[in-house]
Amino acid sequence: MSKSVFPENFLWGGATAANQYEGGYLSGGKGLSTLDAITGGSHTTPRMITYKTKEGKVETCSRGEALPEGAVGYVDPDKYYPSHVATDFYNHYKEDIALFAEMGFKCFRLSIAWARICPKGTKEINEEGLAFYDKVFDELLRYGIEPIVTINHFDIPMYLADELDGWSNRKVIDYFVFFCETLFKRYKDKVKYWMTFNEINFLRSWTQIGIHQNDQQAKYQAAHHLFVASAKAVKLGHKINPDFNIGMMVAYIPSYPMSCNPNDVMEAIKFNREQEFYIDVQVKGYYPAHKVKEFERENVVIQKEAGDDELIKEGTVDYIGFSYYMSTVSAANPDEVKYVGGNQMPAVKNPYLQESEWGWAVDPLGLRISLCKLYDRYNIPLFVVENGFGAVDKLETDGTIQDDYRIDYFSKHIAAMKDAIELDGVDLIGYTPWGCIDVVSSGTGEMKKRYGFIYVDMDDEGNGTLDRSRKQSFYWYKKVIAANGLQE
Repeated sequence: MSKSVFPENFLWGGATAANQYEGGYLSGGKGLSTLDAITGGSHTTPRMITYKTKEGKVETCSRGEALPEGAVGYVDPDKYYPSHVATDFYNHYKEDIALFAEMGFKCFRLSIAWARICPKGTKEINEEGLAFYDKVFDELLRYGIEPIVTINHFDIPMYLADELDGWSNRKVIDYFVFFCETLFKRYKDKVKYWMTFNEINFLRSWTQIGIHQNDQQAKYQAAHHLFVASAKAVKLGHKINPDFNIGMMVAYIPSYPMSCNPNDVMEAIKFNREQEFYIDVQVKGYYPAHKVKEFERENVVIQKEAGDDELIKEGTVDYIGFSYYMSTVSAANPDEVKYVGGNQMPAVKNPYLQESEWGWAVDPLGLRISLCKLYDRYNIPLFVVENGFGAVDKLETDGTIQDDYRIDYFSKHIAAMKDAIELDGVDLIGYTPWGCIDVVSSGTGEMKKRYGFIYVDMDDEGNGTLDRSRKQSFYWYKKVIAANGLQE
């Protein structure tokens, strides 16, 4: 009988985010977050920020745009905001965790809504919010499921964005560290695995970090504050509980050269460096030389306080968590290539790969390539904390959902992880596919773009019963977990 190459304690599970799954908008004392003012959209229609100008006029802009100076987030009662209910984990957590346990989950990755614990993001604590996560963690642990907590996933309390200009303001570091300290102390005996910021390389706008300017200076200054905050959190967490495993999280999209033309190869190096910059700082503990040179060329001047560099050096992470959905291609002459959709960005079409309905290249070998590159470069444990296939699923009249396309996607990506462990010697600690239960799409705000093993009855306008149904992939993944990654 074949023996699995996955470690005996490998963390099989699934991943979600509070703003896409939890719901409970303003329930239990929760405050507003930036993502509470983001409407739905589609593959062709951007999600919009609703805001008020300093003159009090209600306006909208696409979520990637900069808000005018003095503008504040505004929730329009006549518009639909997917985060407000999402798929309602807030009221379904017991049912959902029971379904995760039925699949055999060893872990469950979730994020904590900052504004549920600190409604304004400041040092005022909402006990009811802390108690909610106590109940969630207790329910997980009752089934033997390890909580994997992302401390901040793509949003910031609205007050900090409106009043302090978000992460452009150094004061937010202290508020975030206070938030972390509150979590670490409250849940020190319930949570072992943490990540500071989700996809830190995608934190670049008002939506995610509350900044009102989108120029290079503003984005990289905010990034520096994120680095310092993460390092402080790592140091503090290890002090509170030395057994904590505290990681970083990056969206990793490997880019291949369009050809063996050295110019294309150089473009791929530049693309990959931009992702690896964020890992370099949080794993190696310093700004890489190429980024320092880039700042010099672009006249970007990072304002640092005395001791920042030492903090970043001392607060390096224990592991690298990363999302992997797709690869892309780099070309020296981008006007001569074809573009397709991508994860939070346009991507160059790879003629050797097929794409999903949303234009994401399907590249299982790219996951092995990513694991090899990351482990060779950093030599610390890796954790694939997001991976998945967004598709339109059909609920049949008999209640079944036949999602063979999703099974095929996961089967090939798990095989790629197996090869990375067995053939390449990669230290991989776990795998949490994205949206293990259907959640609102971050990129488009849709429900029809589904990722889960569990179907949730909800449409793009927020209509539905929220009933949960097992997809065919539910039963398949249950077998994979039971066999520790062995596939028939």
